[in-house]
Amino acid sequence: MPSENPGFSTLAVHAGAQPDPTTGARVTPIYQTTAYVFKDADHAANLFALKEFGNIYTRIMNPTQAVLEERVAALEGGTAALAVASGHAAQVLVFHTLMQPGDNFVAAKKLYGGSINQFGHSFKSFGWEVRWADTDDVASFEKQIDGRTKAIFIESLANPAGTFVDIEAISEVARKHGLPLIVDNTMASPYLVRPLEHGADIIVHSATKFLGGHGNSMGGVIVDGGTFDWSKSGKYPALSEPRPEYNGIVLHQALGNIAFAIACRVLGLRDLGPAIAPMNAFLILTGIETLPLRMQRHCDNALKVAEWLKGHDKVAWVSYSGLKDDPNHALQQRYSPKGAGAVFTFGVKGGYAAGKALVEGLQLFSHLANIGDTRSLVIHPASTTHAQLTEEQQIAAGAGPDVVRLSVGIEDVEDIIGDLEQSLAKI
Repeated sequence: MPSENPGFSTLAVHAGAQPDPTTGARVTPIYQTTAYVFKDADHAANLFALKEFGNIYTRIMNPTQAVLEERVAALEGGTAALAVASGHAAQVLVFHTLMQPGDNFVAAKKLYGGSINQFGHSFKSFGWEVRWADTDDVASFEKQIDGRTKAIFIESLANPAGTFVDIEAISEVARKHGLPLIVDNTMASPYLVRPLEHGADIIVHSATKFLGGHGNSMGGVIVDGGTFDWSKSGKYPALSEPRPEYNGIVLHQALGNIAFAIACRVLGLRDLGPAIAPMNAFLILTGIETLPLRMQRHCDNALKVAEWLKGHDKVAWVSYSGLKDDPNHALQQRYSPKGAGAVFTFGVKGGYAAGKALVEGLQLFSHLANIGDTRSLVIHPASTTHAQLTEEQQIAAGAGPDVVRLSVGIEDVEDIIGDLEQSLAKI
């Protein structure tokens, strides 16, 4: 690219990509192969010893995947990235690199229901403990930290509540205790928020959502901010101690500010195996090209829908940070002045039954468990994504019995509002 500091939209189209050197194809090809021929025996040996970077086996890396990784790292302002099979896979690899049995991490209560379930139940099988904290009370994070705490985890824009989090305040707590701050940036995308600029150290994405944006492919991404000193405390042996499987190499010493992303690849992805399919990497790359256009339309539509719902007599409340009287509006303006995102919640008068009835009456909206699609999507979290939680936990997560979550698409906003209007009229 001719500019030393290309803009976001330029990066979304071009970062990481070059015309194919063999065919001249302008679009990044789908490299549908399992393995790659080595130049010679020394080349093979150097790849396996991490003395040289290159392709070995598609479970570990793939050329289509590599372009996706470079593009997302560029959009987030990170030093390196790793693309994997899903957002959940990304989280597993991050904590697999950081944690040992008996360790714990502190996570925000307001999270995607699948993350709450993963952290609170599945992670127990690894001997990892999650400790919950309240993003509205930053001091609650510090109260949960002890000598075995290895990280703090938050979402930049909480799912399903659609509320922005004070990343900088929580980052100060992490810095004070020498812990990396991990931020799930799925809901905001780097178009709205770049958490590394506010003190985050590691970013995770479900690329299935807004990055891909078309509901056609699964993927996850880990972005290394290159900001954390993995050797300082001795708490992160995967990065600061010799690795016997790589002839005693110390990853942080050898790889510097890309060490975490490489560790997730060569220690986690290599052995646990949640590789992204080349076809999915291709589809997500294609989606990212229109990310800035889509995200702005999402935000513009969502604000109009939220304003309309707020004035409806069958709606009890609307939680959307873009509304000027919303308690979260100041944080939205501080962290995401371009808009408040596509996803928000509201309550229908009549509680659980009314919320389900609204969902069932919609026609343009698709009732499914996803967000970030070009299409408008709806779900009733208490009966679906957060059903495994107690009512108290649902309320704490912003998914109480009356809550309906919308992911507002890029259709004509008059049609989106019209669909909500006809369904509300039936209740």
